[in-house]
Amino acid sequence: MSDFELLDPSGIPYGPGAAGAGDGGAAANGPDPLVDGLNPAQARAVVARGPALLIVAGAGSGKTRVLTHRIAHLIRNREAWPSQILAITFTNKAAAEMRERIDGLLGSGAEGMWVSTFHSACVRILRREAERFGYVSGFTIYDSADSRALLKRIIKELDADTYGFTPANAGSKISRLKNELTDADAYSKTMNESDPRDRLFVEIFKQYEQELRRANAFDFDDLIGQTVHLFRAHPDVAAIYQRRFRHILVDEYQDTNHAQYSLIRELTRPVEPEEVERLVPPIRDRELDASGRIPAASLTVVGDSDQSIYAFRGADIRNIVEFERDFAGAEVVKLEQNYRSTQNILTAANAVIGNNFDRQEKNLWTAEGDGERIVGFTGYSQHDEARFVAEEVEDLHRAGLNYSDIAVFYRTNSQTRALEELLIRSAIPYRVLGGTKFYERAEIKDAMAYLTSIANPYDPITWSRLLGAPKRGIGPMAEAHLANFQEAQGINFHEAMLRCDELSFGPKVRGAILSLAEMLTRAAKMAAGDPEHDQAPAPVGDLLKLILDETEMIEKLRAKRDPQDDARAENLEELVAVAREFDVKQPGAGLIAFLTEVSLVAAADDLDDSSGTVSLMTMHTAKGLEFKAVFITGVEEGLLPHQMSVDEVGGINEERRLMYVGITRARERLYLTLASTRAVFGDVSVAMPSRFLQEIPEGLIDWRQSPGEVTSRGGTESRALNAPRGSGYGGSGSGSRSRTDSSVSFGSSGGYSSAAVSEPASGNMQSALDKWRERKKAAKQAQAAGGGFPNTIMGNVRDNGDMELAPGDRIRHDEYGEGRVSAVTGAGSKRIAHAVFDSVGERKLLVKLAPIEKLE
Repeated sequence: MSDFELLDPSGIPYGPGAAGAGDGGAAANGPDPLVDGLNPAQARAVVARGPALLIVAGAGSGKTRVLTHRIAHLIRNREAWPSQILAITFTNKAAAEMRERIDGLLGSGAEGMWVSTFHSACVRILRREAERFGYVSGFTIYDSADSRALLKRIIKELDADTYGFTPANAGSKISRLKNELTDADAYSKTMNESDPRDRLFVEIFKQYEQELRRANAFDFDDLIGQTVHLFRAHPDVAAIYQRRFRHILVDEYQDTNHAQYSLIRELTRPVEPEEVERLVPPIRDRELDASGRIPAASLTVVGDSDQSIYAFRGADIRNIVEFERDFAGAEVVKLEQNYRSTQNILTAANAVIGNNFDRQEKNLWTAEGDGERIVGFTGYSQHDEARFVAEEVEDLHRAGLNYSDIAVFYRTNSQTRALEELLIRSAIPYRVLGGTKFYERAEIKDAMAYLTSIANPYDPITWSRLLGAPKRGIGPMAEAHLANFQEAQGINFHEAMLRCDELSFGPKVRGAILSLAEMLTRAAKMAAGDPEHDQAPAPVGDLLKLILDETEMIEKLRAKRDPQDDARAENLEELVAVAREFDVKQPGAGLIAFLTEVSLVAAADDLDDSSGTVSLMTMHTAKGLEFKAVFITGVEEGLLPHQMSVDEVGGINEERRLMYVGITRARERLYLTLASTRAVFGDVSVAMPSRFLQEIPEGLIDWRQSPGEVTSRGGTESRALNAPRGSGYGGSGSGSRSRTDSSVSFGSSGGYSSAAVSEPASGNMQSALDKWRERKKAAKQAQAAGGGFPNTIMGNVRDNGDMELAPGDRIRHDEYGEGRVSAVTGAGSKRIAHAVFDSVGERKLLVKLAPIEKLE
């Protein structure tokens, strides 16, 4: 039987007027097993019938269960055959889960139903109909790597790189236009004719489309767009699928873009009488309404406007907010009972998201009780914040929580660096979801290649990497000539570049080589210093700043106007902060010491633990996941909400939705952490508490250390969190530097109290983290430690080599003071010392990197 023949066994009616139509067709002979056990709103969402249904599904409200039970209910009540149902999700994983659940409810009764992603459904349609518009059914689908390779060739042929075009930024813009159903010809009619970059982009776009067609290929964005164009150009083809799919169900509707919305509109149109006559097999009378049309398919969408966080990918929140206007007669069912989180967590989430206006009103609640209060903490710096997270993770683990039940969220990838360092030193196994560990990121490796080559100009690997980062016209042939010359002359690579006049390079390549060589030579002299003239080696931060300024690595990333490139630029700025902190921590230590320290952290082996790993991820990655304990870090103006969102229309609303998503991932414990100062491009600036903290009601947060209590006495002037209540904190970012005698704090009541955030002082002055530790010790009735801990910006990272430790050994930790080893586990670089400290109790330490010394 053809995949497109309607399954309609003799004697069994279906469609309008079939048994069970109307209000769900509840069985007359007893309770409905597909509704039993559901709450009233869930049950209504399963049995409701009509032209359109919007299920507003709050976080943790059981939307997948409702969606699968609704499908099973349609089939079991004989309101539709499986082949008449199209269920669309956003990921293959979600589609597989939905299919598995439906099979569990119906067994083989679901065979023939389409449960797939948007793209998979469109591929099936295009394979069958491709010849209608000049393609063969065996067309190729270009993945992102194929598209980049094609764009790279086109850009090179057009010399478009001289105008700043790259495969990444050109591909991003083409993708955005295709998702708006705009092709090159349509865009050319709206472009700015006086802008040469715009004209050149149109040429790139046209050639890209021509090359795809010549190759009988579609890229990923074409799959949906071309299906929409097919339906609009060939109504008779559209009618086949409009007739077939009588029930269309779409999950995560708030994430749909314009092309996906258009596809749904096409599939849910009625089939007009003139198209009815062309359909094969012939139309049955019961399929038609009084006007001779096949009525529009019934549409069910599930989503939550409060979780629409993908505008940067083209998602349009209007699709769900305006659903009732778009689909006349639509019913709305709200799922507000939450089965995931405690009430305190939900109350905080409701309060935050309630400040948005572009949403469907709802209020999440749970029958599971209030649970623990949210924990708030403010460190002096991001390292204090990271240390708090690491120690709380260990406390949770000792209390019986598996590491895999714990997650740490952040707004930008650059925030992971301090977290990773503290987790490594604390011997806590972790993984970075949806991203790469800080020192493994390409842009960090590029910058580090320069520093490594300055320290060791004989290293061919780092030298080869820096030649092409960024691109400067030194190709593989030039690199090979220089490498052969270096080896033949017995000199280092920098010297070989300075002597490039001895090789047969053209003027453009020679100029690029000499310019780079002179910069490396100048940086090498700075790094070495001049002992004869009592000139110390330059700070590592100055070396890195010189490299980034002269190569324009950050500026070139920013100029691409791509969110991913902005994130890479932020990572490079964070690397400068790493270097600046090293210079403060170890004055005059020099470049080699810095490279050694970084390599120890970067090369730390993954730790093994039977209870899994702590998950680190951006808040965007966290959507759809849940954990027993969640840490949301960097809850500061400029980070959350992000400074780039402030001037964008709807930007703050989307950031608030992102905060809502982060909060609602937590099941039992939620931690909100921030720093009162944060290093930005190596400069320490005041970081103001996020406006979202002010929106959380009084009494929900247990502040272990509130912003106003973060004080390090001894500074001559104070850096203040200076903003009146209700002002939205009066700023758009954390980059401003405030010097004033008056200051305010943000307490658990959501208001302010008088206290100052001062410059840290050396000696025995206590940092914010030390104060928190004292309260923690008192709460646990532990023995008090004598005196405070040194206030450091960043703890020491060292290589303890083959330090031998055994149970009973006394050790001293730079932060925790003295303690005694109770056990040693693991082997080699994964050896972990379990120690009990007089000040903070039991801790785990990675012996290789922990700042410890063995006491005699």
